[in-house]
Amino acid sequence: RRVHGALNFAWAKMAPKVDKPKAAGKFVTKEIGGDKNGGKRIVRANRTPKYYPTEDRGRKLVNRKKSFSQAKSKLRPSIEPGTILILVAGRHKGKRVVCLKQLNTGLLLVTGPFSINACPLRRINQIYVIATKTKLDISGVKIPERVNDAYFRRQKLKKPKHREGEIFDTKKEVYSVSDERKEDQVTVDKQLLSVIRANPDKKYLMSYLKSSFSLGKSQYPHNMVF
Repeated sequence: RRVHGALNFAWAKMAPKVDKPKAAGKFVTKEIGGDKNGGKRIVRANRTPKYYPTEDRGRKLVNRKKSFSQAKSKLRPSIEPGTILILVAGRHKGKRVVCLKQLNTGLLLVTGPFSINACPLRRINQIYVIATKTKLDISGVKIPERVNDAYFRRQKLKKPKHREGEIFDTKKEVYSVSDERKEDQVTVDKQLLSVIRANPDKKYLMSYLKSSFSLGKSQYPHNMVF
């Protein structure tokens, strides 16, 4: 098999590479020894290739765009802490959740609360939510400081190493919710439930958060007011 004009196991591909010092310019002056050829010659610093590839080699383009975590994302004017959002993607799509704050990566921290619609503390991109006009006053709700982007980092599950008497034990480690997550969820839920119960429309607000969003026939979201 040929790779760009050379065989896979040819000397040009298998020979050890030696780092040569690069010259400052394109041409250098060299002294030529000998009685007949004595003198100086101006030669190229780097030799031209002896062959040219038969195929065009791919070249990586410089990407000047920042990654999602490095870019500064502006929060939509319709979203603020306490706004009730409708999730349109993910495992909990269709549920109504409460926006708590915006994290450093630009993702939104939301929760159900869990005791109402089983949506835990989680992050979501603001392009996957519909902001409603219903808002709660959560200025008195205190979120634990450890709830940040690193808090939601995915855990690496490993397979157990084989030991004596455990030849057939090849089950992979199963994810389980940590105690600190359960503790933080209970802390935030208690504060949100007290805010909801203090609202004059608490009866309708509870049923509103429990119900899931769906569209029927001849219903178009761009004609609706949320």
